[in-house]
Amino acid sequence: MTDILVAGGGPAGLTAALYAARAGKSVVVLEGNAPGGQINFSPLVENYPGLPSIPGSRFSEDLLRQAEELGVELEYESVTGFRTHGNGFQVTTDCALRECRALVLATGVQHRTLGLPGEEELVGQGVSYCAVCDGPFYAGKATAVVGGGDTALQDALFLSGICSQVTLIHRREEFRGARRLVEQALARDNIVCEMDSTVEELLTREGGLSGVTVRNRITGQAKQLEVDGLFIAVGQQPQNGPFSALLAADEDGYLLAGEDCKTSLPGVFAAGDCRSKGVRQLTTAVGDGAVAGLAACRWVDEHPN
Repeated sequence: MTDILVAGGGPAGLTAALYAARAGKSVVVLEGNAPGGQINFSPLVENYPGLPSIPGSRFSEDLLRQAEELGVELEYESVTGFRTHGNGFQVTTDCALRECRALVLATGVQHRTLGLPGEEELVGQGVSYCAVCDGPFYAGKATAVVGGGDTALQDALFLSGICSQVTLIHRREEFRGARRLVEQALARDNIVCEMDSTVEELLTREGGLSGVTVRNRITGQAKQLEVDGLFIAVGQQPQNGPFSALLAADEDGYLLAGEDCKTSLPGVFAAGDCRSKGVRQLTTAVGDGAVAGLAACRWVDEHPN
C-alpha cells in the first residue's frame, strides 16, 4: 500500500510527488513514456520565473532527479484505470495492480497533429505546438499558424508582435474563434490569411523546417510558403479516457477540478493540463502539482487506515 500514487511524470506529476515526499509520504509516479511530458519538446524555456533560459528536457531531468533524491519512485507503467478499494484505491496499469490511499492524476494532454510525414522529427526544429513557449525564437522571421479557433488566432496575434510575417492557415471559409479575435487578426498588417486551405507538405533544409506546401481545397491550387516556424493549433486531447466513467469531466474530456485540484471523487486529485482550466503553461502545471500534492497529503492524514 503506497500512500500516494501519481499518474503521470510531467511537471505537474513530479511536483506533486516532490511535495508529498517532502511531507514524509511514500510516493510512486507511474509514467508510460519519457518523464517530462510536453515540456521535453520545448528546445528552450525562457518564461519560467528564476530560470531565464533552460532546455525543456533539462528542466524535466532536473525535476525528476530532485524528486528521486527525496525518495520518489518512478515506475514506467501506463495507468489503465482505477477503482475505490477499502479506504483507498486500486490502480491498474499495463503491467501491475497497485494500491494507494490517495491518487493524483497528472496525465496531461497530447497535441493534435497534422499527421504529415516528418512532423514529429521537426518538433523543435521549426515545428511547435506552443507559440508562447517557442515564438520568441522566431523573432523577425516568417512563421505560419495552422488552425481557426481561439488558440490559433491568439497564437497569430502573439506572433505578429515579434515575427516579420504570420500566415494563418485555416481549412474552412470562416474562423471558428471569437469575433473580437478575428477582427484583431484581420486588422494586423503582418497577418496574412490562407482560408479554405490545408498544409499538404513540410519542406526542409539542413534538417530544419524551411517552408510548407499549402493547397486550397476549393480551387485545388497548391503553393509553397517560405516559413521558419510552423505553429500547429488544431486542438489538444486530454489523456483522461481511463477515468471518464468515474470522474466528472467537461465536454472536451478535461477533468472538472477547481484551484484546490479536487475531483468529483474524494481522495482523487487532478493536476496540470488534464484539468479543466484557462491557462496551460509550465508555471501553472507545477502550481497545480504543489496544490495537488499537499491536498493528497492532507487526505492521507485525515483518513488513516
